[in-house]
Amino acid sequence: MNTGDSEDRSIITIYKTDVATKDLLNEIGIDMINAKVIDDTTIRLDPDEIKLLKENAPYLIAMEVHDLRKVTPEEVQACSDPRVTQIPPPKQEPTIGVIDTPFYEEVYFGQWVTYVSMIDENIKIDPRDYDHGTEVTSIIVDGPTINPELDDGCGRFKVKHFGVAKAGSFSSFSILKAIREIVAKNQDIKVWNLSLGSVMPIDRNFISPEAAELDKIQSEYDIVFVIAGTNKIDDLPEEIAIGAPADSLNAVVVNSVDFNNRPASYHRVGPVLSFFHKPDISYYGGDRGQLMRVCTPCGEGLVSGTSFSAPWISRKIAYLIYNMGFTREIAKALLIDAAAGWDRMDDVSHSIGYGIVPRRIEEITQTPDDEIRFIMTGSCDAYETYTYNIPIPIYKNKQPFFARATLCYLPKCSRNQGVDYTSTEIDIHFGRVKESDGKATIKSINANKQGDAGFNPLLEEEARKLYRKWDNIKLLSDTINDRSIPRKVYGNGTWGLSIKVKERLRAKNGRGLQFGVVVTLKEMSGENRIDDFIKLCMLRGWIVNTIDVNNRFDIYNKSEEEIHFN
Repeated sequence: MNTGDSEDRSIITIYKTDVATKDLLNEIGIDMINAKVIDDTTIRLDPDEIKLLKENAPYLIAMEVHDLRKVTPEEVQACSDPRVTQIPPPKQEPTIGVIDTPFYEEVYFGQWVTYVSMIDENIKIDPRDYDHGTEVTSIIVDGPTINPELDDGCGRFKVKHFGVAKAGSFSSFSILKAIREIVAKNQDIKVWNLSLGSVMPIDRNFISPEAAELDKIQSEYDIVFVIAGTNKIDDLPEEIAIGAPADSLNAVVVNSVDFNNRPASYHRVGPVLSFFHKPDISYYGGDRGQLMRVCTPCGEGLVSGTSFSAPWISRKIAYLIYNMGFTREIAKALLIDAAAGWDRMDDVSHSIGYGIVPRRIEEITQTPDDEIRFIMTGSCDAYETYTYNIPIPIYKNKQPFFARATLCYLPKCSRNQGVDYTSTEIDIHFGRVKESDGKATIKSINANKQGDAGFNPLLEEEARKLYRKWDNIKLLSDTINDRSIPRKVYGNGTWGLSIKVKERLRAKNGRGLQFGVVVTLKEMSGENRIDDFIKLCMLRGWIVNTIDVNNRFDIYNKSEEEIHFN
């Protein structure tokens, strides 16, 4: 909590009581109106109101942050000669939402963008206010044309761009109110790019109001935010924590690397609440010596910053959701799984996240010949969701596979719970099925025994460290080495997957919660055993749908065609 005098408006979170917040504050002389309220415990107060609250009921204040935030700067070098001046008209391409500074509609790709200003008409917009938003949207629409070396194979995207802030400083409260309104009125848009972030580092002890509201919106609506990891400025210490709203747990938070796959010079670090891995992943955002090309209101520009790595990830996750038909949980899991690969980085780095996302979309949607990948999705309608009947090929009475599983879900969260922020825990067990005393158990590849029958003592701290308890991303993975030996076969050789739900509170917040799991098996000797796996699945009654990228893309295009009847 900030204990000093407040010099401007602040966003305050008070402890939840049995008395309505509005009635409680009215009793001490603070007149509450809906325009000041974010939710039932988070409000915006003026300096004199904050003083009144501190004098009369300081014990009610849980957290306080100043409302006025300063946007993290980007490095920009303007060019006079635009590289790209022509683009075909849009057809049935999917739409990505962008929430940023204003968009300059006279650029060459202007017909691909629907622009909506959310800034008060009495506020003067300066020419420089158009730069950042226009640059970010140029990557989403036509990034591969402007940067051929980063061609991701995703094509072009239409954008619905909402201008919510001028360049420089912005009001967090105003933006949060605008974002909720924007999402509620545009529920057909599933992917939202947010490249605005605060210079000030997050607090290690609580989630920022901005991130908490974004997490709440994502749990209420079937959407996902892709958020820039924010940038360090020169006069700050060598290592600095990420800024709000990059502490959003449900969002995909993106940091930058240079073209040599090293953390960018301006990168900032996690974790969030001293536990949660943030950022999630990294991508190319330009850096000293090799900047990112974008379109500015004046032509081509050279830039660097996490603001320009996030749009590339927005493109990829939009392709997975719109073109491939995956859920947001599966799309997020696929990105993290592809970034981590067999050399995950989340345990050693809070700057790169789980790893660097591959450039081409095919490297996410397709697998090498010696790998088997399958996805499973569902909802948590009971304490445990499970299957003990996943047939893994057997060769010479062994199962010669390295295994990896990535679980993602977007839980309800509560800022009032402090470090216990997530309300629901989903625990995953994946591995060989072993029968003992007439009971089947899963010998998980990460030796997880939480919830298993018998006495399995495990401290909360160990469960968090070893099995990421309460984290909404779980990554179980073997380590590849030359001396690995094939696995022993138990019983008929089937493997199992178990999803167990645990709640912090009595409310069943996890009931109906959607989850997505991506499983990858790598043959130890490099053999192709995909056909064997498919046949074994069909033999056991599984319905196997092979994901054909080109076929899915054709289906999407056909479904979006306009039909004119005579």
